[in-house]
Amino acid sequence: MNWMNKRVLVIGAGLSGQAAVRKLQRLGAEVFLTDQQSGESLKGVEELGLDRTHLLLGLVPDFATINPELIILSPGVSPKLSLVEEGISRNVAVWSEVELAMDDCPALCIGVTGTNGKTTTTTLIGELAGLTGRPTIVAGNIGVALSGQVDKMNENSIVVAELSSFQLEFIHRLRVHIGILLNLTPDHLDRHDTLEEYLRVKTRIFENQTATDLAILNWDDPLVRDLGSKLKSRVLYFSPTSFLQEGISLWHDEIVYAEKEKRTMIPIISRKELQIRGAHNLENVMSAAAAARALGLSWTEIADGLRQFKGVKHRQEVVGSYEGILFINDSKGTNTDAATKALLAFDEPLVLIAGGKNKGLDFHEFMKVVCGKVKSLVLLGQAAEEMEQAARDEGVQRIIRVNTFEEGVEKGISEAVPGDVVLLSPACTSWDMFKNYEERGELFKELVRRHYREPIQH
Repeated sequence: MNWMNKRVLVIGAGLSGQAAVRKLQRLGAEVFLTDQQSGESLKGVEELGLDRTHLLLGLVPDFATINPELIILSPGVSPKLSLVEEGISRNVAVWSEVELAMDDCPALCIGVTGTNGKTTTTTLIGELAGLTGRPTIVAGNIGVALSGQVDKMNENSIVVAELSSFQLEFIHRLRVHIGILLNLTPDHLDRHDTLEEYLRVKTRIFENQTATDLAILNWDDPLVRDLGSKLKSRVLYFSPTSFLQEGISLWHDEIVYAEKEKRTMIPIISRKELQIRGAHNLENVMSAAAAARALGLSWTEIADGLRQFKGVKHRQEVVGSYEGILFINDSKGTNTDAATKALLAFDEPLVLIAGGKNKGLDFHEFMKVVCGKVKSLVLLGQAAEEMEQAARDEGVQRIIRVNTFEEGVEKGISEAVPGDVVLLSPACTSWDMFKNYEERGELFKELVRRHYREPIQH
């Protein structure tokens, strides 16, 4: 689409917003950037070269003054913002940043969405795609804005994009040639209100697919499985729990691919050969293997890539073993389902550090799992009181409330003995104490290492 001299308003001046501005500038648009935060808290904004009439920070600008022909919405910006609602009421097009990024990109696009496992799956697919020898980029919700990456992609290139519900909310023509929906559990209900609306937004990943495209779906998730009959694309299912006569699933301890019509079953890899732990990671591995196969890799090449994959930072990341205690950073466990999966990945006695900002979720089912798996529960952040009540309701015995993250890590260490695992898996977002889950995870690792490098004086 030609945006030369068109007036475009970008809302949100974080990484995605800045990348969108740079792309629009290259396209010759007249760009306005706004954010309710001040310039002091937004790194990199001054490098965009926008003057005072086009860089509007720390305020909500007058819509009529800007009079945009397009609005680009950063993922963290609520669609209920007055600027967005006014734009919609005036029939101004509202796009997510990923829509802008892919609008003129000819590359093959693989899109990954779901409540949990997106980053692990996206990263793994990126590594497998690299084995094809084709130019590959990994971007999107993974922390690298798509708009800053895809300009030099061609028809032979591969884009692997992690797509959140926030990003999918305002797509229009975005087409993913291979789309993956990993799972769906209640999350972000503070934004989407209902699980049905959350599902509707997530499934937009498939809406522009054609019969030549591929949808990879989780057979074990009823909401996801039922989509198969409604899609225009080819569908391939995976299941970590049930053997599938058609698709990728588990046969004893072996991940296999079966084709019913050909009556064949091809072993891919034993789960014991994988470096990433937990039953939930089988979802990630199976869906990634399906995508890699669609790219033309052999099962042998895929198995080799899977064996080498060590996981991603902040997702059950091993910090280290100190004095017989294993420390695990799962700061990316920002909801109860993700944290539950982290708990179930370990058989050792657990000390769990949890809490932060709740996203409208109920903690009772999570605390039932905590009661059966955790010897000591350390709670912090805005949700601590709510989590403590749920924990007491479900019979959790050892509950420790702390005021700061640093105190929480020290309490977690003091509760552990050799043979235990100290697990940071908050079941909440980080936004009450940190900018993001990465900052929270990095501080956890630093505090653990500092404790054992510089023993606390008593």
